[in-house]
Amino acid sequence: MKLKIFPLLALSFFFLNSARAIGFDKGIDTLHASALKPFGRTIINVAKKLELISSAAHFGFKFSGDSCVIFADVPNAWEHNYLQYEIDGVYQKRIRIDGNKPRPITIKATGKGEHTIWIYKATEAHTGAILIGNIVARKVKALTVPKAPLIEFIGNSITCGAASDTTDYPCGTGDYHDQHNAYLAYGPRVARKLGLNYLMSSVSGIGIYRTWNADGPAMPDVYEHLDFHANTKQQWDFKTYSPAIVSIALGTNDFSTGDGKSVRKPFDDSLFMKRYVNFIKLIKSKYPKAQIAILSSPMVKGAQQEVFEQLLVEIKNQVDALYPQDREVKTFFFKPMDPHGCTSHPSVTDHLILADELYPFYRAMLK
Repeated sequence: MKLKIFPLLALSFFFLNSARAIGFDKGIDTLHASALKPFGRTIINVAKKLELISSAAHFGFKFSGDSCVIFADVPNAWEHNYLQYEIDGVYQKRIRIDGNKPRPITIKATGKGEHTIWIYKATEAHTGAILIGNIVARKVKALTVPKAPLIEFIGNSITCGAASDTTDYPCGTGDYHDQHNAYLAYGPRVARKLGLNYLMSSVSGIGIYRTWNADGPAMPDVYEHLDFHANTKQQWDFKTYSPAIVSIALGTNDFSTGDGKSVRKPFDDSLFMKRYVNFIKLIKSKYPKAQIAILSSPMVKGAQQEVFEQLLVEIKNQVDALYPQDREVKTFFFKPMDPHGCTSHPSVTDHLILADELYPFYRAMLK
């Protein structure tokens, strides 16, 4: 028990003294986590910290002066995670947070006037939450995400922006999430270009009825759980947001041939369609007014690509027949891609290509 309590006490002591060191006692303002207005799957935990859970979950604030300080940490000493940020509308970089080396994050700005910062979670929910304690700066004030139509992106590692960014760790080095970059994934990119708000509901390796190397849990099994873990009791409150579009990009991992070690049954097209249609039913029960888009995969090619696209058309037809009064389901087929990221994933440059492909598709749906 003492081993579990000590890191928390040390962390609290560190935060207190770090705040004093940067001038907390000299009239600099403090913005507490409970006053932030985050967007994405988040919660305020029992310690009154903001937990950023889903990919690209974000919050904004403005301040005056040439710097601000953010107190962020991760739940365990042996973990690390990543935030990323933009300042005054310009994307900057990722920031690594190490559990065994808690330190305040100082962000420098150009000039001493007023500045706007948006902070994003760079990694996916299964990487673990990032905890935000408070923000210290002059005239610091929380920002609300501007009102705009919302698009929810449901998908796998491609949607997460996994294995896309080798800025800090080349492929084959570090941990899996060391190359995550949710901000520069295709979904957030095309949403920003369209002036939309976005919500990321994505899990690496997941499919509609199986994962890349196992029988499950698949997305329908975890979607209603706060952190996309099937054994998590806390459910996500779907009344939090009301998307105009729900975009589903699942299937890459269902078609996967596996890891070569686990027993892998042949792809089951009937089960794929059944689970996909039932998942869309679930989404419609949560968001009755949302328009549904189902996407193929740039990673599924050749004969599999033809089968995949045919199945999506059949799924669309089945759902449209079940909901004749609703707007029809839209389908989008990616062009095949030779990816340049790690482990056959799109790179951040590849994600820009995917976003540009999708832009006219979503723009037409909004009209």
